[in-house]
Amino acid sequence: MKLGKFMVDSLARTGKQIRESTQVEYKSSMIDFIGVVGDIDYKRITHRHREIFLQNCLDAENSLATTAKKIRQLKRFFQLAVQRGQLDDNPLKNIKPPKASKKKVRTYAPQECKRIFEATREIQRDSVLQWDLLITIALITCMRKSELLNTVWGDIDFENKTIDASSKKDTKETWQWYIKDTDCRTLPLTDLAIMLLAELQAKRPAGYPYVFLPPERYDHIQRLRKKGKWTFSSARIKVVNNFTRQFKQILKKAGIKKGQFHDLRRTGLSSMLANGLSKYDLMTIAGHAKFDTTHQFYLAVEDNLVGRARDAANEGFGEILAHIWHAGSSGADEDKSKAS
Repeated sequence: MKLGKFMVDSLARTGKQIRESTQVEYKSSMIDFIGVVGDIDYKRITHRHREIFLQNCLDAENSLATTAKKIRQLKRFFQLAVQRGQLDDNPLKNIKPPKASKKKVRTYAPQECKRIFEATREIQRDSVLQWDLLITIALITCMRKSELLNTVWGDIDFENKTIDASSKKDTKETWQWYIKDTDCRTLPLTDLAIMLLAELQAKRPAGYPYVFLPPERYDHIQRLRKKGKWTFSSARIKVVNNFTRQFKQILKKAGIKKGQFHDLRRTGLSSMLANGLSKYDLMTIAGHAKFDTTHQFYLAVEDNLVGRARDAANEGFGEILAHIWHAGSSGADEDKSKAS
C-alpha cells in the first residue's frame, strides 16, 4: 500500500474518534511527508526517511514547534498501523522531535481586563453578541470559546451555581459538537455570574436553547442546517461570524496590542493557580487530558511569582548583603578621603 492510500485508509478507520480539524492537520503532515520521501510503500519507511523529513522541515524554516508537531502526528499514523496489525513495528518510534522553548503564558493584567470591559460597551452597539457577559463567564469558568458558544440553558444549574461544559447531540434544537479532551466537566459560577445569566434568560424569547448565541444567529444556523450547509466543524468555528475580528476590535479600543480570546481562559487559570488551586484541581477545571498542558502555567514566570521570589531573597539575604555592601562602601569612602 502506497503512503497516499495508507493515509486515506488510516483516516477512514479513525473516523470521528478525532475532531475534523485534527484530521485535517494529520492529513497535512502526511502529505508533507509524502512530498519529501515520495509516495512509496508504507512498509518501506526506514530511519533514513524520517531523518530526511526532519531535516527538510528545518531547512524549510518551519518553527521547532511546528516541526515537532508534524513528527508527533506522523508517529501516531504509524503507531495506529502497528495497533491494527498492519505493521510489526513503528518505523518512526525512535525519532526525537526538536525541543521548542516554552512560551510564556499570555495573561491579561487586572487593568487590561478593566479596559477590555470598558471597550465592550462601545462595540456592543454594533454587535448582536453580548460581549461583556461572555468575557465575564470566560474569566470565571476558564471555558474555551467553543465551549461557551455551544453552551445551552440546560447546562446551567442556577440553584447549585454551576455550569457544565458538555458535548451536544444532533437534535432538532441542537447541533452535534464534541468537547475537547474530556467528556464533561462541571465548573463553578459566582453569585454575580448567576444573576447576570438569569437576567439574560429572562430577556430571551422562548425556544432558543443556546445561552450566548443571539436569536437572530440561531435562526440563521437553523436555516443552514435545513439546507445541509452546516457541518460538524461549523459547530467549532462558525457559530458566530467574525468572532476573532470583533474581539480584536475590543482589544484595539482597550489599547492592547497583542492578545486573543483564549488568553481570557489563561488569565482565569493563572488566577486560580495564584490563589491556591493544586495541580490536579487546575487540570480538572481546565479540562486538560494531559498534565503537560497544565504544566505550562507552572513554568510561566508570572509577576506574582517574581514578586514572591524577590521577597524571599530579601528575607533570606537582605540584611546580610546590605551590611556587607554598606560596609564596603564606607571603606571605599574612607580610602578616597585619605588619598585626597
